[in-house]
Amino acid sequence: MAGIAAAAVALGITQLLSAFVGQGADSRTAVGSAVIDLTPGPVKEWAITTFGTADKLVLSVLVLAVIAIIAAVAGSMESRRAPIGSAAIVLAGVAGCAAVLSRDGASFVDVLPTVIGTVCGVVVLRLLTSGRWTDDSAAVLDEPDVPDRGRRLSLVTLGLFAGGALTGVLGAVLTQARSSVAGDRDAFVPPKVGVGAPPIPPTVQPKGVALPSFVTSNDDFYRIDTALTVPQLSRADWSLRIHGMVDREITYRFEDLERFEAIEKVVTLACVSNPVGGDLISNASWTGYRVRDLLADAGVHADADMVLSKSSDGFTAGTPVEALTDDRDSLLAVGMNGEPLPTNHGYPARLVVPGLYGYVSATKWVVDLELTRFDKAEAYWTKRGWGARGPIKTESRIDVPRSGEVVRTGPVTFGGVAWAQNRGVKAVEVRIDDGPWQQAQLGAAYSNEAWRLWSFPWQADGAGSHTITVRATDNTGATQTELWADPVPDGATGWHTVNFSIA
Repeated sequence: MAGIAAAAVALGITQLLSAFVGQGADSRTAVGSAVIDLTPGPVKEWAITTFGTADKLVLSVLVLAVIAIIAAVAGSMESRRAPIGSAAIVLAGVAGCAAVLSRDGASFVDVLPTVIGTVCGVVVLRLLTSGRWTDDSAAVLDEPDVPDRGRRLSLVTLGLFAGGALTGVLGAVLTQARSSVAGDRDAFVPPKVGVGAPPIPPTVQPKGVALPSFVTSNDDFYRIDTALTVPQLSRADWSLRIHGMVDREITYRFEDLERFEAIEKVVTLACVSNPVGGDLISNASWTGYRVRDLLADAGVHADADMVLSKSSDGFTAGTPVEALTDDRDSLLAVGMNGEPLPTNHGYPARLVVPGLYGYVSATKWVVDLELTRFDKAEAYWTKRGWGARGPIKTESRIDVPRSGEVVRTGPVTFGGVAWAQNRGVKAVEVRIDDGPWQQAQLGAAYSNEAWRLWSFPWQADGAGSHTITVRATDNTGATQTELWADPVPDGATGWHTVNFSIA
């Protein structure tokens, strides 16, 4: 408990002081981010597949659990053989400093909270394991009763632990208050759209079945990224640097974007980690500026074939130049579903590239575009074994019925979604058990960049267990493959199957 109390004080003071130094001084976030960066690709894929959008919460809890275990061991060692426990806390502090300095834009000032917190942790550990709490100190404490001295030690330890925890909470609250761009976002009015998205007809949504909304709300839109703490970047602090294999380097400030035409597009984004039948895919209406317009002023060299985009927290993605310059109208998005971008989806600006998985295209909090080549540079995920270009594959999913659901006898309607961005979905087929493939009914096709919802009316007769399978065909005539493949290295494949029963 002495070690855990010392760790609580060290972390609490570090968190409190980092609120006044800046976002980059938070060693807890820095350590968690370093863990994300150092984790092997297959382990990351397992975490995303297992925990989905809760992966960051799970990681934060695990980091705190590991710290508590190390602190408990350090306290036990310190009480038996000082100063080994103190040395362990110092080493942990050094690791925290190294993690802070490893982040983009870090300075030595950023490590001061960690250094001070570490010193305080050592002092607390030495205090709680010192001889003043032993029998020999009875005269000093004027407490001849050993149980009373033990009780005092327990109360002091508990008080320091509680104080450290409360200090950490206060630091987290102050950090949020001092760095939050909520006010900046609330004051932002998305630009007037020059080219609007076509109206969405009500027929995109099949009737008689509870399917996801054609347009996903901002709150429900999936979020997968490497940011343990959401970056807080105001419009005044934002800039976009375009450099590398260009005729001239350009840096845009946010107000510079006003001279470009703003457009609106409905685009479905998908995560490469989405398993067959998974929900790491969403559809939204995006407002922003054509990336090709921004690149045109820089003059892209003819032999550049990749844009290495970077976020404010250091994440990078490599996108084919043609995907950012062709007529798919890739966006530097500043609005989402008629509102300013939510901070956790990239405020104040992010990339939206139709047809490519997010790991090679959908950079949030984007601040840098480097024109380069695939044979000269690698992005965050491609360094870890994922494919370089990441085109989205033709896939489909069953949303109704759910796995294990009991369906009542009589007429029922099943349904789900299908997608093949940049190609569009032409047909969806459903098979019950080992029966023939049957055509599903499709919601109206909106565009090749958006998913398509489908439904399948069926007569449920007789009790028993059944299986439903789905497959989609895109507008090129290609039907999604039955061949099962994991998300690594370039996206999952296979037919989605759901087991259900009739009662």
